[in-house]
Amino acid sequence: MYKKLLVLFIIFTLFIIPILVRQAPELKLVEQREEKYCDVLITVIGVDEPIPLEEYVVGVVAGEMPADFHPEALKAQVIAARTYAARNTDKGVKPIAKDVSAQVYRTEAERKERWGKSFKDNEKKVRQAAEATEGEIIVYGEEIISAMFFSTSNGKTEAAQNFSGNPVEYLQSVDSPGEEDVAPTVERKQELTLTEWNRKLGFNWNANQFRELQLVRNQTGRVQKIIAGPYETSGRQIREKLHLASTDFNIAYDVNNQIVHITTVGYGHGVGMSQYGAEAFAQKGWTADQILSHYYTGTKIQKINLPEDRCLKSP
Repeated sequence: MYKKLLVLFIIFTLFIIPILVRQAPELKLVEQREEKYCDVLITVIGVDEPIPLEEYVVGVVAGEMPADFHPEALKAQVIAARTYAARNTDKGVKPIAKDVSAQVYRTEAERKERWGKSFKDNEKKVRQAAEATEGEIIVYGEEIISAMFFSTSNGKTEAAQNFSGNPVEYLQSVDSPGEEDVAPTVERKQELTLTEWNRKLGFNWNANQFRELQLVRNQTGRVQKIIAGPYETSGRQIREKLHLASTDFNIAYDVNNQIVHITTVGYGHGVGMSQYGAEAFAQKGWTADQILSHYYTGTKIQKINLPEDRCLKSP
């Protein structure tokens, strides 16, 4: 009996163990493939070399949001910036501008110059927000959304239809409370001489136009249309021509001194995520996911994906 067991053991040693040894490297290769990730290279106009998406969003958040914001607000901004880049570059296929015509990107050298002694602390905070949300983008159904964002609201965000004339399901008007408690400035005032006013608008106003002036507001409190006798245009056009902070504005005319007084509430186009609104929500305990789902109606967050032949492989 003992001899039979010994023979079986020898057979097992000679034939089975070599098979297991030959299989081991294959199992290791599978593990290595699973650990590899897929990144996107972003070409920024004016920057010499393409930038990995995860590095790019660090530069965007540095350019678009104060680094001392709550970590959850920073995470929300990172995800919005990554989503904006993924959509507007077709996941790295097309170049993107470096300035406000797209989203502001600051290089590491620019961040060092801007932050000075605070560079290390600020850089750490922004990078932590990027690393915590690596690869996450916002989608509506299967579509990467147009992740519009702006600085400060008037208590509500603007609906895309009011801004552009085109309805977008996930860019609806939502409440954005508490911004006056966290934003340094919500209301702004400026003055223009009547000459400056007419030059910028390209129309010869006089006291009669100001007496007839009507500001037609939409449901968010912003000026949708301005009418003054024969003069009629959109609130958006007035904002752009006069470089106003927002389309929630009031106009008063000083007849004696021929001065136009303009008061605005909020800052930016008002569509999508309010940055100071995100900060207000984060300070109340909201997570980045909750903030984004509030401002982008009916959306969800998922990892960005690319066809395998466009992936950058790295161990």
